[in-house]
Amino acid sequence: MAFKEAKYIWMNGEFVPWKDAKIHVLSHVVHYGSSVFEGIRAYRTPKGTAIFRLPEHTKRLFNSAKIYRMQIPFTQEEINEAIKETIRKNELEACYIRPVVYRGYNSLGVDPFPCPVEVAIAAWEWGKYLGDEALEKGVDVKVSTWNRMAPNTFPATAKAGANYMNSQLIKMEAILDGYSEGIALDINGWVSEGSGENLFVVIDEVLYTPPLGASILAGITRDTVIRLAKDLGYEVREMLIPREFLYTADEAFFTGSAAEITPIASVDMIPVGEGKRGPITKKLQEKFFDIVENGNDPYGWLHYV
Repeated sequence: MAFKEAKYIWMNGEFVPWKDAKIHVLSHVVHYGSSVFEGIRAYRTPKGTAIFRLPEHTKRLFNSAKIYRMQIPFTQEEINEAIKETIRKNELEACYIRPVVYRGYNSLGVDPFPCPVEVAIAAWEWGKYLGDEALEKGVDVKVSTWNRMAPNTFPATAKAGANYMNSQLIKMEAILDGYSEGIALDINGWVSEGSGENLFVVIDEVLYTPPLGASILAGITRDTVIRLAKDLGYEVREMLIPREFLYTADEAFFTGSAAEITPIASVDMIPVGEGKRGPITKKLQEKFFDIVENGNDPYGWLHYV
C-alpha cells in the first residue's frame, strides 16, 4: 500500500528532508538485513493526537536490538520524545510511525560489530493496512506453503528486518494466488501468524491465539485484544492451534498495529462462520476504536503528542 510522504525524517538526532534521508549502498543493513524496527500508530482524538502504547513499542524496539547485540545510542525516553517531535515537525494528526535501528556503513563482512548502529524515525499518513472495507467485510486468506522460522534459528520475538523476508514470501504467494493475506504454520504444523499480523480464532465464544512458542511476534495489539476480551467477559486461551481450527472457527481475525483488528472472511476458500465479521470481533473493534479514536482510555494506553 502506497503512503503519503511527510516533510521530515529524524535521523540520529537531527531532522532531514524526507528525500534526503539516505544511507550508503554498502551499509551493512542493505546486504545482511541487520535492522530492527517498530510499527506504531498515532490517532486523532478529541484531546489531540495520541500515540497508542508508545512505551511498550519502544521497549520492544530496545529488546529486539538487545537480542541482536545492537547498542542503541539513545535512551528509551529520548526515542519516545523523538517520535513525538517527528509527528509535531510533520504537522501530522493520525499517522503511522516507523522507528528503525540498523547497522550502517563501515565494513561488509558478516561480522556486524565494526558497523555503527544508527536510528531513524519516520511518520506518515497511512490508511487501513488491508483495505478500508476489510474492517467490516473481512479478508480472504490462505494457509501459506511457507512456514515460520524454527526456534533457535531466527528469534521470532525480535522485530527484525531479516525476519520479514519470510513474511514477504508468505505475502507474495497469497497475492499471486488471489488472496489478501497468508497464514503461516510453524515447523510442527501448528498455526503461527500472518505475514505481519497475529491471529485469533473464536469457537463457542472462547478466543484462541497461538502462544509465543509458535514462532510468533509478541504483538502489542495482540496483548491489547487479550486484555479487552477478558474485560468483556470472554475466555482467552493461548495454546497451540491446529490448522483445522481455521476452517471450523465461528470467527477469526488478525491483529497488529497496521492491521488493527481485521476480520478473516475465509481461509483456503472455506468461509469462516458466516463469511464476514462476527459479533465478538465487532465488539472488540468497537472497544478498541472507542479508546484510540474517542480517547475513552481507562488503561492509560494513549500518549498525547
